[in-house]
Amino acid sequence: MTRFGGVVLPQLPPERLRAVARAADEAGLDELWLWEDCFGESGVASVAAALAWTDRLRVGVGLLPVPLRNVALTAMEVATLHRLFPRRVHVGVGHGVQEWMKQVGAGVESPLALLREYVQALRALLAGERVTMDGRYIRLEGVALDWPPVDPAPVFVGAVGPRTLRLSGELADGTILTGGTSPDRVREARELLDEGRRTAGRADEHPVTVYLHAATGPDADARMAAERIRWGYESAEDKMITGDAPAIAEQVRRWAEAGADTVVLQPTPDDPDPEGFVRFVAREVRPLLR
Repeated sequence: MTRFGGVVLPQLPPERLRAVARAADEAGLDELWLWEDCFGESGVASVAAALAWTDRLRVGVGLLPVPLRNVALTAMEVATLHRLFPRRVHVGVGHGVQEWMKQVGAGVESPLALLREYVQALRALLAGERVTMDGRYIRLEGVALDWPPVDPAPVFVGAVGPRTLRLSGELADGTILTGGTSPDRVREARELLDEGRRTAGRADEHPVTVYLHAATGPDADARMAAERIRWGYESAEDKMITGDAPAIAEQVRRWAEAGADTVVLQPTPDDPDPEGFVRFVAREVRPLLR
């Protein structure tokens, strides 16, 4: 069965997160996802707080930009989250927005090479291995975590382009697809992920999480029209959905049938009721997808 979630956008002030996370938890939402966009809110601090404020909710950060973060530090933080909140954490890593990476002096010549080395090192560290690596970007000398996760700690990769999708299939434990990904594009991404998996000889499961722009309420169409312009989409078709619970559930099925294991509804940044949005997703839309 496809899992279902919602996004807390970084445009929401950090002090609003507690109320939204608790509303999602109490309403029975499967997953809540946060972003680490420059220069908004810390992904790790936000995830830790959301997990501490809730009892059963699974919380993800999708994604942490790898040029900003030393891989050993990321491993320490992710391992700590998994030990504090077992089986409730999802962490994704990715290239980050290159303009922002250059803005802070963290741009690299080959983002793909950095991501490959980073994912290899991060997965090994989280598996409790002692890692030595002398790569193009990642250099570790006998590094091992004192407190690695007790349970498996999957590493997701946020991917858009073909080469990154193949890399994710080859190395990662799951993939995150950005908002604006059409059902046809989900199918294409699955094919590219499978190419990478065949290259690596992998036969394990590889879950795909896709963000989906969604809005409900009397002004949903107007808000989504503005969102389309903000994201630069020529058309909202197959990228954005609006309507009441039955209308949204009907559309969500198309992304699930295309190969998404988890569909995460992404509200507009000007949604007038973020707490109400996650309740709507959990209590009104989710039951229609069982």
